[in-house]
Amino acid sequence: MTAILPGRATGRRLLALAETMTTPHPLDRYLELVNPMLTVRDIRAEVTDVNRSTADTVTLTLRPTRRWAGFAAGQFVQLGVVINGVRHTRCYSPACSQYRADGKIELTIKRHPEGIVSNYLHDHAAVGLVVSLSQADGVFRLPQQRPEHVLLISGGSGITPVLSMLRTLVDEGHRGPITFLHYAYGEADVSYREELRRIADSHANVNLVLAYTEQHDGGDLHGFFGTEHLSAAAPWYAQAQTFLCGPPGLMRSVREVYRELGIESSLHTEEFVAPEIVVDENATGTVTFDASAVSAENSGSSLLEQAEAAGLTPEYGCRMGICFSCTSIKKSGCTRNLRTGELDSDPDKAIQICVNAPVGDVVLDI
Repeated sequence: MTAILPGRATGRRLLALAETMTTPHPLDRYLELVNPMLTVRDIRAEVTDVNRSTADTVTLTLRPTRRWAGFAAGQFVQLGVVINGVRHTRCYSPACSQYRADGKIELTIKRHPEGIVSNYLHDHAAVGLVVSLSQADGVFRLPQQRPEHVLLISGGSGITPVLSMLRTLVDEGHRGPITFLHYAYGEADVSYREELRRIADSHANVNLVLAYTEQHDGGDLHGFFGTEHLSAAAPWYAQAQTFLCGPPGLMRSVREVYRELGIESSLHTEEFVAPEIVVDENATGTVTFDASAVSAENSGSSLLEQAEAAGLTPEYGCRMGICFSCTSIKKSGCTRNLRTGELDSDPDKAIQICVNAPVGDVVLDI
């Protein structure tokens, strides 16, 4: 007897019926009670390997569910984990090649002193842990037409998206010059050090340059980024496209040098830490969270922080203006972008509340 499988339209109708019957909770909330990896809409991933390669990092290999659509080297995903009954979401960039044969993804996560998720994963991540996952996003990626000369610059945990670019270019058989310039305190702080050396040793066009800011022996360069480091690492830098991800000091130094040299248009960057929030101590006005019927005196901090201080729990992901999870409608008022300083007074406009602060009275649809 031949089984008759429902068509797509019928399948969608059956799914809609099932979700209606499980209201008010999505069907996936019930399925996860049977098997956390069994979903119809959500994307989950199971940890299949854990490696703590340095004192403050943990590398997780994840097997995503079927709805995972892959990623382009340099992009990020939002990873969610439940801690003490509360789901927390953060953004991480895969470190593996976008062509990884087994379909798994690799995330290397650095512990931060006040990082709820990074500390939890560093201390408790184990094989079998199931996390939530988003589809990949972000514009920090290699262009479709690969540049002939590629300069990859990273520092600390900013190594992951540019390492993904390196691995991807190697898998593609890229023949043009590639320099991988990485900054760390010292040798013990370099994630993937041995693999980087293997790649450089086996590919004549790949030049690995390790720069140590505190260790004075070993390494190829010492101290902080400047024109001298740039010329030593990639003398052809003016012909190259540069991809940069690292801590604020490194990002600032590279931008300044490229601006002085007049080649800023060839620099592509990705932030991985939240912008420094400068609280306006002279802030005035009232912030009204209209949908919640809550108002609070403007403290001068970000709208996300003010919402949380008022007892609300708006959705957010990265807290640094990358993932757009915290986007909400500003119904009225003026806001200041905490990254650029730009003011915006347009009503009924979608804004990211993690990187915007109110200037005077503001009404949000939260």
